[in-house]
Amino acid sequence: MPRRPSRSGASRPRAHRSARLSAREALLFEAGIKLGGVFHQYLGMPVSPATAASLARTIERAVLLQPYVTGVRVRIDPAAGGPTGRGRYAYRYLSPPMLDVTVVLKEGDRTVEARLAYEPRLRYPLMRVVRVGPRGRAGARSNGDRPTSARRSGRT
Repeated sequence: MPRRPSRSGASRPRAHRSARLSAREALLFEAGIKLGGVFHQYLGMPVSPATAASLARTIERAVLLQPYVTGVRVRIDPAAGGPTGRGRYAYRYLSPPMLDVTVVLKEGDRTVEARLAYEPRLRYPLMRVVRVGPRGRAGARSNGDRPTSARRSGRT
């Protein structure tokens, strides 16, 4: 079967060359997979104010191992969860309102930035495409906050 050229003129990520996806569509798909993986793999983990930063860095390092990922920022806000126990059991389970994740993926001249964040109005965690563009365009955020690699990120 002949391959349809990508609409953008750019080649598709190698893993998607057999699919009928443009380079842009393939990176958007990959961004959704990365964010969905974080959401479904880590919900329910015990987390406290003392462990939130460490858990966030661990998630960042795990996501950075995946293809096309060049940046990731994970924020965990334990205060956004429900009540905690007492003493040794003073923790919450990681829940959707606590989690805010941004990923940046690059392949060739394409860059995609996507975000997973809880929407209180909907009472639901939404994944959104923040920016799609040529290399170097994605990653800048309107509030001045940039996703960073786990090796440089010290924030939760």
